[in-house]
Amino acid sequence: MSTVLTRREFAACAGASLVAKPVFAQTDTFITRAIPSSGEGVPAVGLGTASIFDVAEEASRVKAKAVIQALVANGGRIIDTASTYGDAEVVVGDEMATSNLREKIFIATKLESPDAAELKRSLSRLKTKSVDLLQLHNVRRPDQSLAQFRAWKAQGTCRYIGVTSTYHRDFPTVEAVLRREKPDFVQIDYSIDFRDSEKRILPLAAEVRAGVLTALPFGRGRLFKAVRGQAIPDWASEFASSWAQFFLKYMLGDTRVTAVIPGTGDPKHMVDNLGAMRGRLPDAAERARMVSFVEAL
Repeated sequence: MSTVLTRREFAACAGASLVAKPVFAQTDTFITRAIPSSGEGVPAVGLGTASIFDVAEEASRVKAKAVIQALVANGGRIIDTASTYGDAEVVVGDEMATSNLREKIFIATKLESPDAAELKRSLSRLKTKSVDLLQLHNVRRPDQSLAQFRAWKAQGTCRYIGVTSTYHRDFPTVEAVLRREKPDFVQIDYSIDFRDSEKRILPLAAEVRAGVLTALPFGRGRLFKAVRGQAIPDWASEFASSWAQFFLKYMLGDTRVTAVIPGTGDPKHMVDNLGAMRGRLPDAAERARMVSFVEAL
């Protein structure tokens, strides 16, 4: 049986050093999803770095080390960052190099434009010759091209290309670019209390065989505020051991989602998040019940 700790229970564990060691049993299985364009499997929970590791000071580096070590030790691989996330690329790159973790991490970053200088800077900061996923950040125009990104992919600078947007007003633009360019990935804002993506982006992503990464799966923290002081419903305890897992498993219950990428600077929370890829996922009826529960808060 999987050992899944809630955030509060994990905090009670003795010794912070436990975080960098496997919390889940080595025999545990976890949910992976296939990248549609290649069939490559990736763990279904990753790590976002926006506003988390954006300052390359000692405190940020210490947090990053603990979180990244917890990610890798407990079955995770995906780390998503961007050229505009302050010094996040520097912090992540330094930890990957110092701990020799590059081969264990699926690294995704984002560029604001198909600019060779921006790409060179990101690769230098990440201390790597190539990344796994290179994304055009926050697409703004329906005519934006991924031709240069495809050229970089052909050159081996990245293995996959994608587009992103967390601006709801730009969803029509995302749809237009996704339909025309057919990238390997699309990254969008999706949470249990913001489900426009289910009707607009997920069906199209499936049609063009694009993997889906979900940013802001906790709704910028508003979901935790909404359930503060409340226990998880008994009917949900069969598949979730914490609120984080409740929120993440809602999205993973849709097989069109490749991975959720919640951000955290706390290794205890990283382990809790990774618990969402253990055990069973809610079925369609349970997902509907989860939505009703959240809407009634």
